This record gives sequence, C-alpha cells and structure tokens, in this order.
Amino acid sequence: MAVVHHDYTTVRGHRLFYREAGEADAPVIVLLHGFPSSSHMFRHLIPLLANDYRVIAPDYLGFGLSDAPPAADVAYTFGLLAELTAGLLRNLGVDRHAIYVHDYGAPVGWRLALARPDAITAIISQNGNAYEAGFVDGFWKTVWDYHAHPSVDTEAAIRGFLTLDATRWQYLTGVGDQTRVDPDAWLHDYALLCRPGNDEVQLALFRDYATNPPMYPKVQAYFRRTNVPLLAVWGRGDEIFGPAGAEAFAADLPYADIHLLDGGHFLLESALDEVVPLIVTFLKENVKRD
Repeated sequence: MAVVHHDYTTVRGHRLFYREAGEADAPVIVLLHGFPSSSHMFRHLIPLLANDYRVIAPDYLGFGLSDAPPAADVAYTFGLLAELTAGLLRNLGVDRHAIYVHDYGAPVGWRLALARPDAITAIISQNGNAYEAGFVDGFWKTVWDYHAHPSVDTEAAIRGFLTLDATRWQYLTGVGDQTRVDPDAWLHDYALLCRPGNDEVQLALFRDYATNPPMYPKVQAYFRRTNVPLLAVWGRGDEIFGPAGAEAFAADLPYADIHLLDGGHFLLESALDEVVPLIVTFLKENVKRD
C-alpha cells in the first residue's frame, strides 16, 4: 500500500492542506473535491492510484484542514479557489497534470484548464458539470433564487444545505445499498461546516456559483480545440448533477468515455470497486510519463 503524506503549503498568506502520494517523477493527477467535502473524500482512492501516479489532493481555502479566514476578510469566489489551487501546484513544482473534478471541483478545474490549457493532460469528471444540462431543478432553484434575490427567505432556504440532514442526504441519495456508505464521511463534513463563521464562507460560494455556467461556452470551446481525453464516471442517482451532465460531454468530445453507474453524488463512497478500474484503464491509455 502506498504511503500517503499529509502536509501544508502557504499561498498568498493562506495555509493550504493537501494529501500527496506516489513517486515525485510520476505523472501527476490532481484530485479536486466538491461541496461540502474536502480531500477527505479521496482518502480511499489516493493509495489505489499512487503506485503509478503522483497524486495530489488539496483542500480549498475554507474547506477541510486548510485555513478558513472569515468571509468578512476574504472575498470567497471560485476564481479565488482556482488561483490558490494553481499556487499550491506551483509550490509543489507541478507543471503538467491530469485533473479529477467533482462538484465544486469542476469550476475550479475548468478555470485551471482555461488559464493553462497545455498543462492539462486528461480530465476525469465525477458528477462535475461543464454544461447546463444535468442541473437538477429541485436543488438548483434554491441556489439560483438566492443569487438572484438575496433575502431572509432565500438565505434561510440555502442554509438548509448546511444541515446534518442535507449532508447525509448528499451521501445517501441514489445509493442502493446505503450500508456501504461510511457515516464518518458525512459526520466529518458536517463537523467542518459547523466551525464558527464557515456558514458565511459557504453562503458566499453559493452566491458566486452563478458565475460558473456563463463560463461553460469557453470550457466547451476548450474541449473542441484540444480534444482533451475525458472520462465521465457518474452516479446516475445524483439529485444535484443528473446523468444528462455526463452525457453532454459527448457533444464537444465525441470520444469521451462516459459511464453511468449505480450510486449518487459521492460515488466513491459506495462504488469505489467499480470506479477504480475505469480510472486506471483511462489513465493508462492517456497519461504517460514524459
């Protein structure tokens, strides 16, 4: 079993946590987590990839074990998260890498790709949209309403996503055998959401999420221009990003490798044994040592 290291680096005065495993000269894959999780969501995947790849999984500012300055002091945006992630990779000497994007990791990853398209060797998207197709109305109407009409009522609705019940719901919805999902996962996420002031961090990012869909045409043009290798592996029972989000990649990447699996938003928790062979095959075919 590969050794996983847990460390910090400082970017623009912020201390950012990351997990890393694998040989320093191996091809790099960067794992970009979603909401409300952290690099913790990749704890089982990292050692399974590290024999052949250098695997790096950061926590964004405000998430996991990274610094979480108050929202009154820092303007939390997806642009900022991407800039700090790029800084972390520079600190670690990473110039070229594949990306694995999930949920919030998608808009972070797309910004990295648009800023430095030649740096991206391949993309794995696990329930991470690059198209307006696949946004499930029940969840996203609350987000769009909060952005368009911020008020006591719309904020109260969005705060519902910060509760223990909502966190558990993200992990269990769409999962056939829910006993396969470790409760420690959602309890870990919820404990971090409950840190003083973290609610305001999350509210700021919910407000900023509306900046992501307008970026999609540029992302889709990047797909067409580069024909970047892409694997979409998706929990078909996800009620946040539905299967249409995975299928949409084929419009701009006809050779995209798309798989809809039984499971939900956090597919690695319940279907790791199905996901890993798909990832290993994809990376072996598309990501080589320089």
